Amino acid sequence: MKTPRYTPLALSLPSTVPFVGPETQERARGAAFAARLGANENVFGPSPLAVKALQLAAKDIWKYGDAENHDLIAALAAHHDIPAQNIMVGEGIDGLLGYLVRLLIGPGDAVVTSAGAYPTFNYHVAGFGGTLHMVPYKGDHEDPQALFAKAAEVGAKLVYLSNPDNPMGSWHSGESLVAALDDLPEGTLLLLDEAYVECAPAGTAAPVDINDPRVIRMRTFSKAYGMAGARVGYALGQADLIRAFNKVRNHFGMNRAAQAGALAALLDQDWLGHVLGEIATARDSISEIAAQNGLTALPSATNFVTIDCGRDSAFAKSVLEALLAQDIFVRMPFAAPQNRCIRVSCGPKEDLALFAAALPIALKAARSA
Repeated sequence: MKTPRYTPLALSLPSTVPFVGPETQERARGAAFAARLGANENVFGPSPLAVKALQLAAKDIWKYGDAENHDLIAALAAHHDIPAQNIMVGEGIDGLLGYLVRLLIGPGDAVVTSAGAYPTFNYHVAGFGGTLHMVPYKGDHEDPQALFAKAAEVGAKLVYLSNPDNPMGSWHSGESLVAALDDLPEGTLLLLDEAYVECAPAGTAAPVDINDPRVIRMRTFSKAYGMAGARVGYALGQADLIRAFNKVRNHFGMNRAAQAGALAALLDQDWLGHVLGEIATARDSISEIAAQNGLTALPSATNFVTIDCGRDSAFAKSVLEALLAQDIFVRMPFAAPQNRCIRVSCGPKEDLALFAAALPIALKAARSA
């Protein structure tokens, strides 16, 4: 007898991951990157108070984390001025995406997203047998009207929309998204990924009633709060939907130290303000570097800047590879027409100076090719 006996669904799936991490790339190339500007991490780091909380928690790491995430949820409830019953904490947005898809999507269920949007969401949908339907971006923005129209056409149970958007850095006003909900089909849930919303202009966060059953929003401590390695995210939604996560989540999945660090980070809004200033300065620097090389930096409401290389995907890929050859780690969108671009994470002046020196060499190499 052949063992193990995988499910037909598992047998149909490729053995891939949505992203090849920088460490994997460094091992493959046999050298470390000089500037790590590709993973949209917050290179400016977490609050010193969060670091201290992580260190203090280490002595109690023999204990499991609080299965109810009580203290962190209570602080988040106070921060957002909503009831604790409307919040679920999980292992980053990626973990929460998996739980939500598991709750809603079975084999053959229709799901709508944008072609080229966050691939980890697609990974979870495929993993539970859902059928993905994609719509194109509109002017480098995800297109709510097209997403909702496609949802009505295919009877989608779930629609994914990120605001601000990864990989383009574009955004919609929160008010416009609320107005667009009038076109969301009945029975369709909008998953609004707000991972970068702290970095965005005022008015970007959608002012959705917390008990609106049509929407679930997701936030993270990985970006503006600088704790990507801790894996802490949270969902904001109608109480019954939030309660349903308890049916499928890993109840002891949250790291005890990460819980303490996220709580301290949330309470240190002064540090968050400092980091947002550093991000704004870095965005301006990346845009200036692009302009100095005859390229166009797209407006960004995130902690990265997407640079239009002005040609096709093959040219952008050549630029990317020439940067990697100079030990500069950046990424590029994977779907047309966004893949005419490269995407550069915000970083300190030293890293951006390395990028500034490498970019003209990379462009020359790409043009020669």
